[in-house]
Amino acid sequence: MQLDHIVLQVGSAEFALLDILLAGGGLALLLIFITLIVTWRAQAARQAERLEAMRRASELEYRLAEMAGSLRNFADQTQGAQAHLTRTLDERLDLVGQRVGHGLTEQTERTAQSLSTLNERLAVIDAAQKNLTSLSTEMISLKDILSNKQARGAYGQGRMEAIIADGLHSKAYAFQPTLSNGMRPDCLISLPDSELKLVIDAKFPLEAFNALRESKGQSEVRAAESRLRNDVAKHVKDIAEKYLISGETHETAIMFVPSESIYAELHEKFEDVIQKAHRSRVIIASPNVLMLLIQTMQAIIKDSAMREQAGLIRIEVSRLLEDVGRLGERIGDLQKHFGAANIDLEKLGVSADKITKRAIRIESLELEEPAKLADSAPKLVSSNP
Repeated sequence: MQLDHIVLQVGSAEFALLDILLAGGGLALLLIFITLIVTWRAQAARQAERLEAMRRASELEYRLAEMAGSLRNFADQTQGAQAHLTRTLDERLDLVGQRVGHGLTEQTERTAQSLSTLNERLAVIDAAQKNLTSLSTEMISLKDILSNKQARGAYGQGRMEAIIADGLHSKAYAFQPTLSNGMRPDCLISLPDSELKLVIDAKFPLEAFNALRESKGQSEVRAAESRLRNDVAKHVKDIAEKYLISGETHETAIMFVPSESIYAELHEKFEDVIQKAHRSRVIIASPNVLMLLIQTMQAIIKDSAMREQAGLIRIEVSRLLEDVGRLGERIGDLQKHFGAANIDLEKLGVSADKITKRAIRIESLELEEPAKLADSAPKLVSSNP
């Protein structure tokens, strides 16, 4: 069979056997080539997959190594942190224990101090309670004293004597003296630069005052006021008639009322009684007024004593001036001695400077010629003619 024989016709195209064989061979070659390419690509893909797997395995191994190192570092850090935490906790616990112990000690001390203070305050309260008990007893006794007329008079006199004794010298007053008429006032005070004595007599119209304070109706009030007015007027009259003696006592006497409330009541509601007492040359005085009067008299007595000592003071001042003059003269003499001593000290300083300069020249071997030394040496003056 010939190779150029037409064996296939497609449309107008005719294909010989040779063309078909060539086409088949080319197709077979193409298939083989395609197969080789596919096989090569598959091998390349598998090789790439193996390389990628190896790369991933290496990367995974590297990451595992890093992770292991990180874990070791983390474990070391965790162990260090745990040790530091343990030390910190131990230190904190020790500090807390010390603080708790110190706090308990301070609390114990404060509790002990509080208990001690409480005991002291309880002791003070006990003492105050005892004082209140004694005060209540004294108040009862004072009430008993004030209820007795003679005891009340002694109380007023005692208070007056305490005020006078605290403010004046013992030679300036006398208690319960006897006057020329035989009367005995509660106190006589000697006045400076005068032979007259000031009379002070204590009166305590407490019964009439209590009756006035306890009265309720108008009739009771008027009766109590009349009683108090009459009692005070009687006391004023007794003092004026008994103790005001011309040439012996001062023309004015003091009626001491040992109660500020009675004194205030008299000045507030019984002005007529006060004026009547003034006309009788009797001054009503409360404890505060008497204390002010005594202080004024004390100043007057001191001023009189100063006037009496004025001559002696002048003599002492003149002697003091003479002593000051002598002191000034002696200071002048001492200044002269100091001036002479300063001059001598200056001369000694000059000599010391010269000696120092000569020693420096000798030390530096700056010796002068013998002739110059002889000329410059100080010449001694002979004492012989």
